Amino acid sequence: MAVTIQQINPVAHLPLVLGVVRKLNVATLIDSFCPPHPAHVLSCGRGVEALLLAILDGHHALYKVGVRLEERGMFPLLQPGLARASLHDYRLGQLLDALFAANLNRVFGAIALNALEVYAIATPWLPQDTTTLTLYGAYEEDARQASQSQQAPERPIPPRPAYGHSKDGRDDLKQVLLSLGVNSDGLPLRLGVRDGNTSDSTETPVAIEECLALGLDGVRGIVADSKAYCQRTLGLCLEKHIGLLTLVPRTCAVRQEVEAWGQQHGPLPLWLEKPGRTRQEPPRRWHGQSIIRRVAVEYADGRQDVAALRFLVVHSSQLAHQAAEAYAAAQAKEAARVAEHIQRVEARWFACEAEAEAAIAEYEGRGQGRRGRKPQPWRYHALRYRVEAVTLRQKRTQRGRPPKTELPQDTVRYRLRIGVEAHMPSADTQGWTVLATTVGAESCTDAELLQAYQEQYTTVEPGFRWIKNPAAISPVWLEKPERIAALAMLTVVGLLVYAVIQRQVRLYLRDHNQQIPGNKGLTAFPTAAVVFDLFTPVTLVHFAVDNMPILHVHGIREEHRIVCEAVGIDQAWYQGAAAEQNALLSATPP
Repeated sequence: MAVTIQQINPVAHLPLVLGVVRKLNVATLIDSFCPPHPAHVLSCGRGVEALLLAILDGHHALYKVGVRLEERGMFPLLQPGLARASLHDYRLGQLLDALFAANLNRVFGAIALNALEVYAIATPWLPQDTTTLTLYGAYEEDARQASQSQQAPERPIPPRPAYGHSKDGRDDLKQVLLSLGVNSDGLPLRLGVRDGNTSDSTETPVAIEECLALGLDGVRGIVADSKAYCQRTLGLCLEKHIGLLTLVPRTCAVRQEVEAWGQQHGPLPLWLEKPGRTRQEPPRRWHGQSIIRRVAVEYADGRQDVAALRFLVVHSSQLAHQAAEAYAAAQAKEAARVAEHIQRVEARWFACEAEAEAAIAEYEGRGQGRRGRKPQPWRYHALRYRVEAVTLRQKRTQRGRPPKTELPQDTVRYRLRIGVEAHMPSADTQGWTVLATTVGAESCTDAELLQAYQEQYTTVEPGFRWIKNPAAISPVWLEKPERIAALAMLTVVGLLVYAVIQRQVRLYLRDHNQQIPGNKGLTAFPTAAVVFDLFTPVTLVHFAVDNMPILHVHGIREEHRIVCEAVGIDQAWYQGAAAEQNALLSATPP
């Protein structure tokens, strides 16, 4: 019996991803918006599946999609008879154009709502945030504006790549703004791709309108950061009866007033307590109180008014500890600059007392300043200056030994002496946060609102980190802004699949009291990246026994079957079969 190995394909986690994509009916939904053409070998739905596999494999460049999927051995699973020639970058670019023409918000909304229905996911809160996607290339604005003037008015308008404040630190590149709304499990439910110079404060009302258009049931409100606190956003939420939970900026007078109220009326009730992040850290506690204050709002018709708003003043022991450590580090850094300042100032001499007093005024921040900037006093230290008169022997103007009858000449000069005192802030003034909400006390308690705001850092922020790395969509270059927006939408769909896998595996392990291998031993709370790493040794082996072709999947272990069962796909995706049973591997799981 002669055995010949013909080919080995590292399929890894891609069959798992494709199984979840098929379970979510992504291709069917895409084809309903972009009907397939009989002359096309690859439909828009199957092309989107190929792009999602490439994105979740870390290769979003269009010209790499066909080559990478062929290396992975995914063509038989993706579509029987599919070849690499059908996945060239020109065809994939056409798919992106078709997706944009079908309205990206409608397409993504249908996929997201279907995911909520398939996996029975609740959406009590919708955290919102924005990030930037940097772009290579010039993207001439004049040509784009001319093409827009020729478009039909009902056709979607692509985002305009432009320079703006880059959240990637790449101010030298143009960018577009990506706005996301997710649920408490990190599943993206709302998508917006805006012009590169769009302000976050103007984006928030648009995001709220898009959340209303989704028509989700059971939503308590929207969670956003401090950029959402403005008169227009508050007026919109009050007018539309939308729940909003946002952080009040430090520069607002109402925050300073509410913080002062909390410091005067302490100790406040305990809302939440969590153990320390390490064994050495003390428990983390959050105390707070909700109060009503009247603030200015602006309604849709431009009318300005004053409305009662619910504010939550919160004191966090963890935030107070972090603030104290940051204050001590900044104070030590400033102390070195204070020592240099003292050495330089005390070495300076003045001819008269008035000149020394003028120098004190300059050092204390009472002078003119330089280059139009106001002089800034020291932040962490108090410096007290005083003038010291010093009598010095005046140097003779003539050379040689002075005569005995010549009396010594003395002169009075002035210099500054400095006393330093380090500021010691009160422990009661650190660790305060103020939240504003349009949700009534009868609908949600103070502790629930605090927990909803804290979830923002474990929902939308990890999604942005995944989009930047390992998805690595930024920086990117595509020929048209329409394709940039469509690729951004598919990347967010990839994030949806990523979040679904992570959520379902964690729920399954919790409900069945099981664990799988992680980065540091067994874990019951793995990330999707850890789940994908488990499938790294899985390969698809093509070999022949006495000239009979055999197809076998190697490397399947028990944890792989657990993951497949957790996400609800058939284990046939990872079963060995004979060459005649290839249809079994390409069948859609129930």
